[in-house]
Amino acid sequence: MTDILTIRRPDDWHLHFRDGDIMRGVVPYTARQFARAIVMPNLTPPVTTASMAAEYRERILAAVPEGVNFTPLMTCYLTDTTDADDLARGAADGVFTAAKLYPANATTNSAHGVSDVSKIYPVFERMEAEGIVLCVHGEVTSADIDVFDREAEFIERHLRDIVASFPKLKVVFEHITTSDAVDFVLESGPNVAATITPQHLHINRNAMLVGGIQPHNYCLPVAKRESHRLALRRAAVSGNAKFFLGTDSAPHLRGDKESACGCAGIFGAPYALESYLTVFDEEGAIDKFECFASLHGPAFYGLPVNDDTVVLERAEVEVPQSLPLAGNEIVPWHGGQTIGWRFVG
Repeated sequence: MTDILTIRRPDDWHLHFRDGDIMRGVVPYTARQFARAIVMPNLTPPVTTASMAAEYRERILAAVPEGVNFTPLMTCYLTDTTDADDLARGAADGVFTAAKLYPANATTNSAHGVSDVSKIYPVFERMEAEGIVLCVHGEVTSADIDVFDREAEFIERHLRDIVASFPKLKVVFEHITTSDAVDFVLESGPNVAATITPQHLHINRNAMLVGGIQPHNYCLPVAKRESHRLALRRAAVSGNAKFFLGTDSAPHLRGDKESACGCAGIFGAPYALESYLTVFDEEGAIDKFECFASLHGPAFYGLPVNDDTVVLERAEVEVPQSLPLAGNEIVPWHGGQTIGWRFVG
């Protein structure tokens, strides 16, 4: 049995920092575990230009604890009127690592997202030519489509055509939640990959709805049936380079989650690696964890693997029921539970 695990320092290929006091409070949780992170641009207002991204990056860097080496990788929020020239310049100047497609009103702060995906095909064409990665929140938002079917429907309505129309465009299907998404990624070419969150490996939709509404298990895309969770676990531990770590850590203060209209998002950053490693341990695949956490993501994005390492040890860790944040409190993923691994550093 493995009791001490040393791996290359991982990266988080999908997370939310928000801004202001909340951002300053959550950045240290990510920076202590990860060397780099793809930072989502769905602020208010959204990060739609290279200058806005550069300014946001400086605010994030100012929140990194002294002596900690952490690099935020910025994304451009795509809209119906995205300036492809600005996006390309931002990528060439090292400001943008990727661009993010949010269908309008699909998730938190996505009202400015794309209303018709076909409208931004010229932007995709430019991204393909410039080698800019497209990160996709893959859900349709039509009122007639059940919330549990929105990911599968997005594949059929939009993603197949995007991949077929732009075969050289690198596409990350983010926070996948269904066997449909796993199958699509597997059957697609080498330019299509996916991130998987810890919560979608641990819970199915019962965790939101059984025994009363469970707001701290609510995120978008929502957790699906047990068969989908098991498909995600198989993909994550398979060793297939198309699947890699992306927490989708999304902080909301406790009062905003426990409200009449609770916000979507799970704050996974504080115990992210421990949560993922628990799954790999349960699946008898600890030997595959470094690939998923530390190697597959850099390879897909064309970035070097981190030189330093981190250590995790087998131990019972009681996760606090809440953590202080911005003069308030926030509930971390696994809050109030005991997990079987500890991040040593």
